[in-house]
Amino acid sequence: MEIINRLQALRKEMEKRNIDVYLIPTSDFHETEYVGEHFKARAWMSNFSGSAGTLVVCRKCAALWTDGRYFIQAAKELQGTTINLMKMGEEGTVAIEDYVAEHLSQNGVLGFDGRVVNTKLAETLKDKIKQKQGSMHFNEDLVGLIWKDRPSLPKEDAFYLDERFSGKSITSKLTKIRKEMKQLHADVHILSSLDDIAWYLNMRGNDIACYPVVLSFFIIEENTAKLFVDESKLNEQLKKKFAESHIELYAYEAIYHAVENVSEHARVLLDKHTVNYKITSSLPRNVQIIDQKNPSQLWKSIKNETELENNRKAHIKDGVAVTKFMYWLKQNIKNQTITEAQAADVLEDFRKQQENFIEISFDTISAYQENAAMMHYHCDHESTKELNPQGFLLVDSGGQYYEGTTDITRTFVLGDISDQMRHHFTSVLRGMINLSRAKFLYGCSGMNLDILAREPLWCEDIDYKCGTGHGVGFVLNVHEGPNGFRWKVVPERNDNVVLQAGMVTTVEPGIYLEGQYGIRTENELITRKGVKNEYGQFMEFETITFAPIDLDGINPKEMSRDEKNWLNAYHKEVYDKISPYLSDEECVWLKEYTRPID
Repeated sequence: MEIINRLQALRKEMEKRNIDVYLIPTSDFHETEYVGEHFKARAWMSNFSGSAGTLVVCRKCAALWTDGRYFIQAAKELQGTTINLMKMGEEGTVAIEDYVAEHLSQNGVLGFDGRVVNTKLAETLKDKIKQKQGSMHFNEDLVGLIWKDRPSLPKEDAFYLDERFSGKSITSKLTKIRKEMKQLHADVHILSSLDDIAWYLNMRGNDIACYPVVLSFFIIEENTAKLFVDESKLNEQLKKKFAESHIELYAYEAIYHAVENVSEHARVLLDKHTVNYKITSSLPRNVQIIDQKNPSQLWKSIKNETELENNRKAHIKDGVAVTKFMYWLKQNIKNQTITEAQAADVLEDFRKQQENFIEISFDTISAYQENAAMMHYHCDHESTKELNPQGFLLVDSGGQYYEGTTDITRTFVLGDISDQMRHHFTSVLRGMINLSRAKFLYGCSGMNLDILAREPLWCEDIDYKCGTGHGVGFVLNVHEGPNGFRWKVVPERNDNVVLQAGMVTTVEPGIYLEGQYGIRTENELITRKGVKNEYGQFMEFETITFAPIDLDGINPKEMSRDEKNWLNAYHKEVYDKISPYLSDEECVWLKEYTRPID
Protein backbone atom coordinates (compact mmCIF):
# COMPACT_ATOMS: atom_id res chain seq x y z
CA MET A 1 0.00 0.00 0.00
CA GLU A 2 1.16 3.51 -0.84
CA ILE A 3 0.91 4.76 2.75
CA ILE A 4 3.13 1.91 3.98
CA ASN A 5 5.74 2.84 1.36
CA ARG A 6 5.63 6.48 2.50
CA LEU A 7 6.09 5.45 6.11
CA GLN A 8 9.07 3.31 5.12
CA ALA A 9 10.60 6.21 3.18
CA LEU A 10 10.14 8.52 6.17
CA ARG A 11 11.72 5.97 8.51
CA LYS A 12 14.78 5.81 6.26
CA GLU A 13 15.21 9.59 6.59
CA MET A 14 14.68 9.29 10.35
CA GLU A 15 17.35 6.59 10.56
CA LYS A 16 19.87 8.77 8.69
CA ARG A 17 19.45 11.43 11.38
CA ASN A 18 19.17 9.01 14.31
CA ILE A 19 15.58 10.19 14.95
CA ASP A 20 13.46 7.78 17.02
CA VAL A 21 10.10 9.51 16.74
CA TYR A 22 8.78 11.97 14.14
CA LEU A 23 5.70 14.09 14.78
CA ILE A 24 3.44 15.37 11.97
CA PRO A 25 0.58 17.65 13.06
CA THR A 26 -2.32 18.99 11.02
CA SER A 27 -0.95 22.48 10.64
CA ASP A 28 0.63 25.09 8.46
CA PHE A 29 3.15 27.70 9.64
CA HIS A 30 0.30 29.56 11.39
CA GLU A 31 -1.58 26.87 13.36
CA THR A 32 -4.58 27.27 11.03
CA GLU A 33 -7.49 24.88 11.54
CA TYR A 34 -7.97 24.19 7.83
CA VAL A 35 -4.78 24.13 5.80
CA GLY A 36 -3.96 24.55 2.13
CA GLU A 37 -2.85 21.73 -0.15
CA HIS A 38 0.87 22.38 0.40
CA PHE A 39 0.50 21.74 4.13
CA LYS A 40 -1.51 18.51 4.08
CA ALA A 41 1.49 16.42 5.12
CA ARG A 42 -0.39 14.47 7.77
CA ALA A 43 -3.11 13.51 5.29
CA TRP A 44 -0.50 12.54 2.69
CA MET A 45 1.37 10.39 5.19
CA SER A 46 -1.65 8.68 6.78
CA ASN A 47 -4.59 8.64 4.33
CA PHE A 48 -6.75 10.25 7.03
CA SER A 49 -8.41 13.26 5.42
CA GLY A 50 -10.09 14.86 8.45
CA SER A 51 -9.30 18.43 9.48
CA ALA A 52 -7.91 17.54 12.93
CA GLY A 53 -5.29 14.97 13.85
CA THR A 54 -1.66 14.32 14.76
CA LEU A 55 0.46 11.53 13.33
CA VAL A 56 3.39 10.12 15.29
CA VAL A 57 5.77 7.83 13.41
CA CYS A 58 8.24 5.65 15.32
CA ARG A 59 10.86 3.24 13.99
CA LYS A 60 8.49 0.26 14.16
CA CYS A 61 5.00 1.67 14.76
CA ALA A 62 2.79 4.68 14.10
CA ALA A 63 -0.32 6.19 15.65
CA LEU A 64 -2.79 8.94 14.81
CA TRP A 65 -4.78 11.03 17.30
CA THR A 66 -8.09 12.64 16.38
CA ASP A 67 -11.25 13.74 18.15
CA GLY A 68 -14.78 12.36 18.36
CA ARG A 69 -15.96 14.05 15.17
CA TYR A 70 -13.72 11.73 13.17
CA PHE A 71 -13.60 8.38 14.97
CA ILE A 72 -15.72 6.55 12.38
CA GLN A 73 -14.07 8.22 9.39
CA ALA A 74 -10.53 7.72 10.70
CA ALA A 75 -11.12 4.04 11.43
CA LYS A 76 -12.10 3.51 7.80
CA GLU A 77 -9.34 5.60 6.24
CA LEU A 78 -6.57 4.08 8.39
CA GLN A 79 -7.44 0.50 7.46
CA GLY A 80 -4.41 -1.27 6.00
CA THR A 81 -1.99 1.57 6.78
CA THR A 82 -0.44 -0.02 9.94
CA ILE A 83 -1.29 3.25 11.75
CA ASN A 84 -3.15 2.82 15.04
CA LEU A 85 -6.12 5.09 15.76
CA MET A 86 -5.93 6.94 19.09
CA LYS A 87 -9.32 8.32 20.17
CA MET A 88 -8.75 11.62 21.94
CA GLY A 89 -10.90 12.20 24.99
CA GLU A 90 -11.72 8.50 25.40
CA GLU A 91 -10.85 6.66 28.58
CA GLY A 92 -7.55 4.83 28.30
CA THR A 93 -6.19 6.83 25.35
CA VAL A 94 -2.57 7.78 26.01
CA ALA A 95 -1.61 11.43 25.46
CA ILE A 96 0.61 12.27 22.50
CA GLU A 97 3.50 13.46 24.67
CA ASP A 98 3.37 10.27 26.77
CA TYR A 99 3.39 8.13 23.64
CA VAL A 100 6.38 10.05 22.30
CA ALA A 101 8.29 9.64 25.56
CA GLU A 102 7.46 5.93 25.72
CA HIS A 103 8.87 5.28 22.23
CA LEU A 104 11.95 7.44 22.63
CA SER A 105 15.19 5.64 23.41
CA GLN A 106 17.55 6.85 26.13
CA ASN A 107 19.28 9.99 24.79
CA GLY A 108 16.98 9.64 21.78
CA VAL A 109 15.85 12.25 19.27
CA LEU A 110 12.35 13.58 18.58
CA GLY A 111 11.94 15.12 15.14
CA PHE A 112 9.44 17.58 13.69
CA ASP A 113 9.30 20.60 11.38
CA GLY A 114 9.51 23.54 13.80
CA ARG A 115 7.49 25.72 11.44
CA VAL A 116 4.35 23.58 11.79
CA VAL A 117 4.49 22.83 15.52
CA ASN A 118 3.31 25.55 17.88
CA THR A 119 5.57 26.69 20.69
CA LYS A 120 3.36 25.42 23.50
CA LEU A 121 3.30 21.89 22.10
CA ALA A 122 7.04 21.94 21.40
CA GLU A 123 7.80 23.02 24.96
CA THR A 124 5.50 20.33 26.36
CA LEU A 125 7.30 17.71 24.30
CA LYS A 126 10.69 19.09 25.30
CA ASP A 127 9.82 18.81 28.99
CA LYS A 128 8.41 15.30 28.51
CA ILE A 129 11.46 13.83 26.80
CA LYS A 130 13.81 15.18 29.49
CA GLN A 131 13.13 12.00 31.44
CA LYS A 132 15.13 10.17 28.79
CA GLN A 133 17.62 13.00 28.25
CA GLY A 134 16.12 13.36 24.78
CA SER A 135 16.76 16.12 22.25
CA MET A 136 14.76 17.67 19.40
CA HIS A 137 15.57 17.90 15.69
CA PHE A 138 13.21 20.63 14.43
CA ASN A 139 14.95 22.56 11.63
CA GLU A 140 14.13 20.11 8.86
CA ASP A 141 10.93 18.98 7.11
CA LEU A 142 11.42 15.27 6.48
CA VAL A 143 8.05 14.82 4.81
CA GLY A 144 9.04 17.48 2.29
CA LEU A 145 12.08 15.38 1.35
CA ILE A 146 9.97 12.40 0.26
CA TRP A 147 6.85 14.21 -1.06
CA LYS A 148 8.16 14.75 -4.57
CA ASP A 149 4.97 16.12 -6.17
CA ARG A 150 4.03 18.33 -3.25
CA PRO A 151 1.80 21.28 -4.24
CA SER A 152 3.58 24.63 -4.15
CA LEU A 153 2.67 27.51 -1.87
CA PRO A 154 -0.35 29.46 -3.20
CA LYS A 155 -0.02 32.63 -5.27
CA GLU A 156 -3.63 33.83 -5.12
CA ASP A 157 -4.53 37.52 -5.14
CA ALA A 158 -5.51 39.30 -1.93
CA PHE A 159 -8.20 41.99 -1.67
CA TYR A 160 -9.21 44.81 0.64
CA LEU A 161 -12.44 44.37 2.63
CA ASP A 162 -13.91 47.85 2.46
CA GLU A 163 -14.93 49.59 5.67
CA ARG A 164 -18.57 49.57 4.55
CA PHE A 165 -18.33 45.84 5.25
CA SER A 166 -15.70 45.68 8.03
CA GLY A 167 -16.86 48.78 9.92
CA LYS A 168 -13.41 49.80 11.21
CA SER A 169 -10.20 51.09 9.63
CA ILE A 170 -6.74 49.54 9.82
CA THR A 171 -5.46 52.59 11.69
CA SER A 172 -8.14 52.37 14.37
CA LYS A 173 -7.32 48.72 15.03
CA LEU A 174 -3.57 49.35 15.23
CA THR A 175 -4.19 52.24 17.61
CA LYS A 176 -6.20 49.92 19.84
CA ILE A 177 -3.55 47.17 19.98
CA ARG A 178 -0.76 49.68 20.65
CA LYS A 179 -2.73 51.01 23.59
CA GLU A 180 -3.11 47.44 24.87
CA MET A 181 0.60 46.78 24.36
CA LYS A 182 1.44 49.78 26.52
CA GLN A 183 -0.77 48.46 29.31
CA LEU A 184 1.00 45.10 29.06
CA HIS A 185 4.45 46.79 28.86
CA ALA A 186 5.04 44.99 25.56
CA ASP A 187 7.52 46.43 23.04
CA VAL A 188 6.78 43.98 20.22
CA HIS A 189 3.70 41.98 19.23
CA ILE A 190 4.27 38.98 16.95
CA LEU A 191 1.24 37.61 15.10
CA SER A 192 1.19 34.47 13.00
CA SER A 193 -2.53 33.56 13.18
CA LEU A 194 -3.99 34.38 9.78
CA ASP A 195 -7.44 35.39 11.02
CA ASP A 196 -5.96 37.99 13.39
CA ILE A 197 -3.75 39.43 10.68
CA ALA A 198 -6.65 39.55 8.21
CA TRP A 199 -8.81 41.34 10.78
CA TYR A 200 -6.22 44.00 11.63
CA LEU A 201 -5.49 44.74 7.98
CA ASN A 202 -8.99 44.37 6.49
CA MET A 203 -7.20 42.03 4.10
CA ARG A 204 -8.75 38.91 2.68
CA GLY A 205 -7.42 36.40 0.16
CA ASN A 206 -7.60 32.98 -1.39
CA ASP A 207 -4.61 31.10 0.01
CA ILE A 208 -6.78 28.49 1.76
CA ALA A 209 -9.94 27.09 0.21
CA CYS A 210 -13.12 28.31 1.96
CA TYR A 211 -11.10 30.48 4.34
CA PRO A 212 -10.34 33.90 2.80
CA VAL A 213 -6.95 34.66 4.32
CA VAL A 214 -3.44 35.40 3.09
CA LEU A 215 -0.33 33.52 4.25
CA SER A 216 1.53 36.16 6.22
CA PHE A 217 3.20 37.16 9.49
CA PHE A 218 2.80 40.51 11.24
CA ILE A 219 4.99 42.34 13.76
CA ILE A 220 3.62 45.42 15.53
CA GLU A 221 5.80 47.87 17.46
CA GLU A 222 5.10 51.29 18.96
CA ASN A 223 5.78 53.28 15.78
CA THR A 224 6.16 50.64 13.08
CA ALA A 225 4.46 47.55 11.74
CA LYS A 226 5.93 44.91 9.45
CA LEU A 227 3.95 42.59 7.21
CA PHE A 228 5.70 39.48 5.88
CA VAL A 229 3.86 38.38 2.75
CA ASP A 230 4.36 37.48 -0.90
CA GLU A 231 4.01 41.03 -2.25
CA SER A 232 2.87 39.78 -5.66
CA LYS A 233 -0.49 38.94 -4.05
CA LEU A 234 -1.18 42.56 -3.10
CA ASN A 235 -3.05 44.94 -5.38
CA GLU A 236 -2.48 48.69 -5.45
CA GLN A 237 -5.40 49.40 -3.14
CA LEU A 238 -3.94 47.20 -0.42
CA LYS A 239 -0.46 48.67 -0.84
CA LYS A 240 -1.90 52.18 -0.57
CA LYS A 241 -3.88 51.29 2.57
CA PHE A 242 -0.82 49.72 4.17
CA ALA A 243 1.36 52.73 3.33
CA GLU A 244 -1.24 55.06 4.88
CA SER A 245 -1.01 53.01 8.09
CA HIS A 246 2.82 52.97 8.00
CA ILE A 247 3.05 49.23 7.44
CA GLU A 248 6.30 48.03 5.87
CA LEU A 249 6.31 45.05 3.51
CA TYR A 250 8.83 42.17 3.65
CA ALA A 251 9.14 38.75 2.03
CA TYR A 252 7.06 35.99 3.63
CA GLU A 253 10.03 33.86 4.68
CA ALA A 254 11.93 36.87 6.08
CA ILE A 255 10.06 36.55 9.38
CA TYR A 256 12.69 34.24 10.85
CA HIS A 257 15.53 36.65 10.17
CA ALA A 258 13.43 39.55 11.49
CA VAL A 259 12.79 37.94 14.87
CA GLU A 260 16.50 37.19 15.24
CA ASN A 261 17.03 40.97 15.18
CA VAL A 262 14.52 41.83 17.90
CA SER A 263 16.27 43.61 20.77
CA GLU A 264 17.41 41.17 23.43
CA HIS A 265 15.91 43.54 26.01
CA ALA A 266 12.46 43.53 24.38
CA ARG A 267 9.25 42.31 25.94
CA VAL A 268 7.44 40.35 23.21
CA LEU A 269 3.70 39.72 23.26
CA LEU A 270 2.71 36.50 21.49
CA ASP A 271 0.53 33.43 21.84
CA LYS A 272 2.61 30.27 22.19
CA HIS A 273 -0.42 28.22 21.10
CA THR A 274 -0.30 29.80 17.63
CA VAL A 275 3.25 31.07 17.03
CA ASN A 276 5.43 28.30 15.66
CA TYR A 277 8.47 26.98 17.50
CA LYS A 278 10.96 28.08 14.87
CA ILE A 279 9.93 31.70 15.41
CA THR A 280 10.21 31.63 19.19
CA SER A 281 13.42 29.62 19.14
CA SER A 282 14.89 32.25 16.76
CA LEU A 283 14.29 35.10 19.20
CA PRO A 284 17.33 36.33 21.16
CA ARG A 285 17.84 34.29 24.31
CA ASN A 286 17.17 37.14 26.76
CA VAL A 287 13.91 38.32 25.20
CA GLN A 288 11.04 38.27 27.70
CA ILE A 289 7.96 36.62 26.22
CA ILE A 290 4.50 37.69 27.37
CA ASP A 291 2.55 34.57 26.53
CA GLN A 292 -1.19 35.18 26.25
CA LYS A 293 -4.03 35.00 23.77
CA ASN A 294 -3.85 37.65 21.09
CA PRO A 295 -6.12 40.52 22.23
CA SER A 296 -7.64 40.59 18.75
CA GLN A 297 -9.11 37.12 19.31
CA LEU A 298 -11.69 38.62 21.66
CA TRP A 299 -12.02 41.93 19.85
CA LYS A 300 -12.90 40.44 16.48
CA SER A 301 -15.35 37.95 18.02
CA ILE A 302 -17.46 40.91 19.17
CA LYS A 303 -18.84 42.12 15.86
CA ASN A 304 -19.37 45.86 15.44
CA GLU A 305 -22.75 47.20 14.30
CA THR A 306 -21.66 47.42 10.66
CA GLU A 307 -20.54 43.79 10.70
CA LEU A 308 -23.74 42.65 12.43
CA GLU A 309 -26.00 44.43 9.96
CA ASN A 310 -24.02 43.01 7.05
CA ASN A 311 -24.12 39.57 8.64
CA ARG A 312 -27.92 39.67 8.76
CA LYS A 313 -27.94 40.48 5.04
CA ALA A 314 -25.59 37.59 4.30
CA HIS A 315 -27.88 35.17 6.12
CA ILE A 316 -30.91 36.26 4.11
CA LYS A 317 -28.99 35.52 0.91
CA ASP A 318 -27.85 32.21 2.31
CA GLY A 319 -31.36 31.35 3.47
CA VAL A 320 -32.66 31.97 -0.04
CA ALA A 321 -30.07 29.55 -1.43
CA VAL A 322 -30.85 26.82 1.14
CA THR A 323 -34.61 27.24 0.74
CA LYS A 324 -34.40 27.00 -3.04
CA PHE A 325 -32.26 23.89 -2.60
CA MET A 326 -34.80 22.32 -0.26
CA TYR A 327 -37.60 22.99 -2.76
CA TRP A 328 -35.51 21.48 -5.58
CA LEU A 329 -34.68 18.42 -3.47
CA LYS A 330 -38.26 17.78 -2.40
CA GLN A 331 -39.56 18.23 -5.94
CA ASN A 332 -37.03 15.95 -7.63
CA ILE A 333 -36.13 13.17 -5.18
CA LYS A 334 -38.81 10.84 -6.56
CA ASN A 335 -38.33 11.45 -10.27
CA GLN A 336 -34.60 11.77 -10.95
CA THR A 337 -31.29 10.28 -9.87
CA ILE A 338 -29.53 12.46 -7.31
CA THR A 339 -26.30 11.69 -5.47
CA GLU A 340 -24.83 13.29 -2.35
CA ALA A 341 -22.22 15.09 -4.46
CA GLN A 342 -24.76 16.32 -7.00
CA ALA A 343 -26.92 17.69 -4.20
CA ALA A 344 -23.92 19.59 -2.80
CA ASP A 345 -23.18 21.01 -6.26
CA VAL A 346 -26.77 22.19 -6.73
CA LEU A 347 -26.71 23.95 -3.35
CA GLU A 348 -23.42 25.65 -4.21
CA ASP A 349 -24.93 26.81 -7.52
CA PHE A 350 -27.82 28.43 -5.65
CA ARG A 351 -25.30 30.26 -3.45
CA LYS A 352 -23.33 31.42 -6.48
CA GLN A 353 -26.48 33.14 -7.72
CA GLN A 354 -26.43 35.44 -4.69
CA GLU A 355 -24.85 38.88 -5.00
CA ASN A 356 -21.41 39.33 -3.40
CA PHE A 357 -20.88 35.58 -2.99
CA ILE A 358 -17.16 34.75 -2.69
CA GLU A 359 -16.97 31.00 -2.07
CA ILE A 360 -18.35 28.32 0.22
CA SER A 361 -17.19 28.63 3.84
CA PHE A 362 -16.18 24.95 4.17
CA ASP A 363 -16.50 21.76 2.15
CA THR A 364 -20.20 20.93 2.11
CA ILE A 365 -21.19 17.88 4.13
CA SER A 366 -23.87 16.15 2.07
CA ALA A 367 -24.45 12.85 3.86
CA TYR A 368 -27.21 10.32 3.23
CA GLN A 369 -28.41 7.85 5.87
CA GLU A 370 -25.48 6.02 7.54
CA ASN A 371 -22.92 8.43 6.07
CA ALA A 372 -24.42 11.21 8.18
CA ALA A 373 -23.35 9.33 11.33
CA MET A 374 -19.84 10.61 10.46
CA MET A 375 -20.00 14.22 11.67
CA HIS A 376 -17.51 15.54 9.12
CA TYR A 377 -18.22 13.13 6.28
CA HIS A 378 -17.06 14.30 2.88
CA CYS A 379 -18.18 12.85 -0.43
CA ASP A 380 -16.77 13.31 -3.88
CA HIS A 381 -18.09 12.33 -7.29
CA GLU A 382 -16.21 9.03 -7.17
CA SER A 383 -17.40 7.83 -3.76
CA THR A 384 -20.79 9.52 -3.59
CA LYS A 385 -23.92 7.68 -2.45
CA GLU A 386 -27.18 7.77 -4.42
CA LEU A 387 -30.20 9.23 -2.63
CA ASN A 388 -33.48 7.36 -2.38
CA PRO A 389 -36.97 8.70 -1.54
CA GLN A 390 -36.65 7.55 2.06
CA GLY A 391 -34.65 8.39 5.15
CA PHE A 392 -32.54 11.47 5.91
CA LEU A 393 -30.11 13.63 3.97
CA LEU A 394 -27.97 15.79 6.29
CA VAL A 395 -26.48 18.87 4.65
CA ASP A 396 -24.06 21.08 6.60
CA SER A 397 -22.91 24.00 4.49
CA GLY A 398 -22.13 27.68 4.40
CA GLY A 399 -21.01 30.60 2.31
CA GLN A 400 -18.50 33.42 2.31
CA TYR A 401 -20.03 36.72 1.21
CA TYR A 402 -18.65 40.24 1.40
CA GLU A 403 -21.33 40.74 4.06
CA GLY A 404 -20.31 37.84 6.24
CA THR A 405 -19.72 34.13 6.81
CA THR A 406 -22.56 31.60 7.19
CA ASP A 407 -22.91 28.09 8.58
CA ILE A 408 -26.20 26.16 8.49
CA THR A 409 -27.22 22.52 8.83
CA ARG A 410 -30.55 21.05 7.82
CA THR A 411 -31.57 17.41 7.90
CA PHE A 412 -34.04 16.74 5.08
CA VAL A 413 -36.66 13.99 5.09
CA LEU A 414 -36.61 12.31 1.67
CA GLY A 415 -39.50 9.88 2.25
CA ASP A 416 -40.59 7.31 4.79
CA ILE A 417 -38.87 7.38 8.17
CA SER A 418 -39.32 5.24 11.27
CA ASP A 419 -40.92 6.39 14.50
CA GLN A 420 -37.48 6.34 16.12
CA MET A 421 -36.05 8.58 13.40
CA ARG A 422 -38.91 11.03 13.84
CA HIS A 423 -38.44 10.98 17.61
CA HIS A 424 -34.71 11.65 17.27
CA PHE A 425 -35.29 14.42 14.73
CA THR A 426 -37.71 16.08 17.15
CA SER A 427 -35.36 15.70 20.10
CA VAL A 428 -32.51 17.39 18.22
CA LEU A 429 -34.84 20.22 17.18
CA ARG A 430 -36.02 20.67 20.76
CA GLY A 431 -32.42 21.00 21.94
CA MET A 432 -31.69 23.64 19.30
CA ILE A 433 -34.85 25.57 20.21
CA ASN A 434 -34.23 25.44 23.97
CA LEU A 435 -30.76 26.94 23.66
CA SER A 436 -31.87 29.51 21.07
CA ARG A 437 -34.59 30.91 23.36
CA ALA A 438 -32.38 31.08 26.45
CA LYS A 439 -32.22 34.15 28.68
CA PHE A 440 -29.30 34.38 31.08
CA LEU A 441 -27.41 36.80 33.27
CA TYR A 442 -24.28 38.43 31.93
CA GLY A 443 -21.25 36.45 33.06
CA CYS A 444 -22.35 33.12 31.64
CA SER A 445 -20.15 31.28 29.18
CA GLY A 446 -21.36 28.71 26.70
CA MET A 447 -20.56 26.04 29.26
CA ASN A 448 -23.34 27.34 31.49
CA LEU A 449 -25.91 26.99 28.69
CA ASP A 450 -24.86 23.86 26.82
CA ILE A 451 -27.14 21.60 28.89
CA LEU A 452 -30.18 23.32 27.35
CA ALA A 453 -29.34 21.75 24.00
CA ARG A 454 -28.23 18.35 25.30
CA GLU A 455 -31.00 17.82 27.87
CA PRO A 456 -33.51 16.14 25.48
CA LEU A 457 -30.74 13.72 24.43
CA TRP A 458 -29.11 13.15 27.80
CA CYS A 459 -32.52 12.18 29.21
CA GLU A 460 -32.31 9.18 26.85
CA ASP A 461 -28.62 8.42 27.52
CA ILE A 462 -27.61 9.83 24.13
CA ASP A 463 -24.83 12.34 23.45
CA TYR A 464 -22.81 13.79 20.58
CA LYS A 465 -19.01 13.80 20.75
CA CYS A 466 -18.44 17.48 20.00
CA GLY A 467 -19.37 20.94 21.17
CA THR A 468 -22.87 22.28 20.61
CA GLY A 469 -21.69 25.43 18.87
CA HIS A 470 -18.75 27.60 17.85
CA GLY A 471 -18.03 31.21 17.07
CA VAL A 472 -18.13 32.35 13.44
CA GLY A 473 -15.74 34.87 11.91
CA PHE A 474 -16.66 37.82 9.72
CA VAL A 475 -15.59 36.92 6.18
CA LEU A 476 -13.08 34.68 7.94
CA ASN A 477 -12.86 31.26 9.56
CA VAL A 478 -16.17 29.50 10.03
CA HIS A 479 -14.83 28.14 13.37
CA GLU A 480 -13.76 31.12 15.46
CA GLY A 481 -12.92 31.39 19.15
CA PRO A 482 -13.14 32.32 21.91
CA ASN A 483 -16.93 31.83 22.23
CA GLY A 484 -18.79 28.54 21.92
CA PHE A 485 -21.13 26.06 23.57
CA ARG A 486 -19.60 23.02 25.24
CA TRP A 487 -20.42 21.06 28.40
CA LYS A 488 -16.85 20.68 29.64
CA VAL A 489 -13.48 22.34 29.26
CA VAL A 490 -11.48 20.97 26.33
CA PRO A 491 -7.97 22.44 26.70
CA GLU A 492 -7.18 22.53 22.98
CA ARG A 493 -10.42 24.42 22.23
CA ASN A 494 -10.47 28.19 22.74
CA ASP A 495 -14.23 28.57 23.27
CA ASN A 496 -15.14 29.24 26.88
CA VAL A 497 -15.16 33.00 27.45
CA VAL A 498 -18.05 34.99 28.86
CA LEU A 499 -20.63 35.56 26.13
CA GLN A 500 -20.57 39.20 25.02
CA ALA A 501 -23.14 41.23 23.10
CA GLY A 502 -22.21 41.07 19.41
CA MET A 503 -20.74 37.56 19.42
CA VAL A 504 -22.01 35.19 16.74
CA THR A 505 -22.27 31.54 17.75
CA THR A 506 -23.79 28.46 16.15
CA VAL A 507 -26.16 26.10 17.94
CA GLU A 508 -26.06 22.62 16.41
CA PRO A 509 -27.03 19.61 18.54
CA GLY A 510 -27.22 16.23 16.82
CA ILE A 511 -27.67 12.47 17.03
CA TYR A 512 -25.28 10.13 15.24
CA LEU A 513 -25.99 6.40 15.14
CA GLU A 514 -23.16 4.49 13.49
CA GLY A 515 -24.35 2.45 10.53
CA GLN A 516 -27.83 4.01 10.63
CA TYR A 517 -28.20 7.79 10.26
CA GLY A 518 -27.21 11.20 11.54
CA ILE A 519 -29.33 14.24 12.39
CA ARG A 520 -28.19 17.82 12.98
CA THR A 521 -30.09 21.12 12.99
CA GLU A 522 -28.00 24.29 13.09
CA ASN A 523 -28.66 28.01 13.23
CA GLU A 524 -26.46 30.99 14.07
CA LEU A 525 -27.18 33.28 17.02
CA ILE A 526 -26.14 36.83 17.90
CA THR A 527 -25.73 37.45 21.63
CA ARG A 528 -27.63 40.60 22.62
CA LYS A 529 -28.34 42.57 25.78
CA GLY A 530 -31.80 42.06 27.23
CA VAL A 531 -33.42 43.59 30.29
CA LYS A 532 -31.24 45.20 32.94
CA ASN A 533 -32.71 45.38 36.42
CA GLU A 534 -31.87 44.87 40.09
CA TYR A 535 -30.72 41.32 39.33
CA GLY A 536 -28.18 42.40 36.75
CA GLN A 537 -27.81 42.52 32.96
CA PHE A 538 -29.84 39.80 31.26
CA MET A 539 -28.68 38.48 27.90
CA GLU A 540 -30.51 36.72 25.06
CA PHE A 541 -30.01 35.46 21.54
CA GLU A 542 -31.14 36.70 18.14
CA THR A 543 -31.44 33.99 15.50
CA ILE A 544 -30.05 35.16 12.15
CA THR A 545 -30.26 31.93 10.12
CA PHE A 546 -33.45 31.65 8.07
CA ALA A 547 -34.41 28.46 6.22
CA PRO A 548 -37.21 25.95 6.87
CA ILE A 549 -36.75 23.15 9.38
CA ASP A 550 -38.28 20.11 7.72
CA LEU A 551 -41.75 19.64 9.22
CA ASP A 552 -41.86 16.16 7.67
CA GLY A 553 -39.49 14.98 10.42
CA ILE A 554 -41.29 16.44 13.45
CA ASN A 555 -43.60 14.79 15.95
CA PRO A 556 -45.46 17.81 17.42
CA LYS A 557 -46.84 15.68 20.27
CA GLU A 558 -43.33 15.50 21.76
CA MET A 559 -42.90 19.29 21.82
CA SER A 560 -43.94 21.68 24.57
CA ARG A 561 -46.19 24.64 23.89
CA ASP A 562 -43.22 27.01 24.24
CA GLU A 563 -41.20 24.97 21.74
CA LYS A 564 -44.07 24.96 19.24
CA ASN A 565 -44.57 28.69 19.65
CA TRP A 566 -40.86 29.32 19.00
CA LEU A 567 -40.90 27.14 15.87
CA ASN A 568 -44.09 28.73 14.54
CA ALA A 569 -42.73 32.23 15.09
CA TYR A 570 -39.42 31.23 13.50
CA HIS A 571 -41.10 29.77 10.44
CA LYS A 572 -43.21 32.91 10.03
CA GLU A 573 -39.97 34.92 9.96
CA VAL A 574 -38.50 32.49 7.43
CA TYR A 575 -41.48 33.01 5.14
CA ASP A 576 -41.55 36.78 5.57
CA LYS A 577 -37.81 37.20 4.94
CA ILE A 578 -37.23 34.59 2.23
CA SER A 579 -40.43 34.55 0.14
CA PRO A 580 -39.75 37.92 -1.60
CA TYR A 581 -36.82 36.27 -3.38
CA LEU A 582 -38.67 33.15 -4.57
CA SER A 583 -40.84 32.27 -7.58
CA ASP A 584 -44.60 31.94 -7.19
CA GLU A 585 -44.34 28.13 -7.14
CA GLU A 586 -41.59 28.23 -4.52
CA CYS A 587 -43.65 30.62 -2.38
CA VAL A 588 -46.64 28.29 -2.41
CA TRP A 589 -44.41 25.43 -1.37
CA LEU A 590 -42.66 27.51 1.32
CA LYS A 591 -46.02 28.51 2.80
CA GLU A 592 -46.76 24.82 3.34
CA TYR A 593 -43.34 24.08 4.82
CA THR A 594 -43.53 26.99 7.25
CA ARG A 595 -47.12 26.36 8.35
CA PRO A 596 -47.88 26.55 12.08
CA ILE A 597 -47.95 23.27 13.99
CA ASP A 598 -50.21 22.52 16.93
